[in-house]
Amino acid sequence: MMLKIQLLKFAKERIAVSVATLAALSLIWFSLGQQKTIPPKDPDRTPPLVMTGGDPYIRALMRTISASEAQDSDPYTALYGGQHITDLSQHPNQCVTIVSGLHKGECTTAAGRYQLLSTTWDEKVQQYHPEHSQNTSDTVSESFQPKQQDAVVYAWLSDRNAWEVDINAELEKGNLNEVLKHLSATWTSLGYGIETNSVTLQLPKIYQKALAEELALAKLSASVK
Repeated sequence: MMLKIQLLKFAKERIAVSVATLAALSLIWFSLGQQKTIPPKDPDRTPPLVMTGGDPYIRALMRTISASEAQDSDPYTALYGGQHITDLSQHPNQCVTIVSGLHKGECTTAAGRYQLLSTTWDEKVQQYHPEHSQNTSDTVSESFQPKQQDAVVYAWLSDRNAWEVDINAELEKGNLNEVLKHLSATWTSLGYGIETNSVTLQLPKIYQKALAEELALAKLSASVK
């Protein structure tokens, strides 16, 4: 009788273990199945601009530049090296040590979506800030807010005298590589023997995807007017 009870107890314990094991395996299998249904992050997609309006070709170029320079999901607040700022009342002007490349050991004040140096921002904000033409004083707001970053860089890229080439016209002709070559002295990660990174070779693909989105957005905006 005692042996029968022990055998029955052992059988119940084995059944309990088997049920628990099956439950654990089912949970793991379900989790793996769930993971497979989560689409991977699209490496070719760049965050949209905060600025509205403007030429879709220039807008796509801006997104391409930031994909190479900032490589961040929140590029407007990015410093060189991956740190972020919270005060955008003006350019942060924080000098961060460069850890690799041609200028290793030096420091850079590059910041924002387009990784502009503080000296570059101070100069370009006076030239291209949207308030400049309406401001009677010698200076304009130096706000480093996302909309201002976009507006200044958009106006700069649209100025054919600044680059000795009509960037918009070249982009419309499909001459992206020629444009990137012109800009590579300013944004060195665009390639052409100056400085490259893991994104540089993907820039044409990134640009084409951004351009398709910007052209679709422009078409939609025109249809609702």
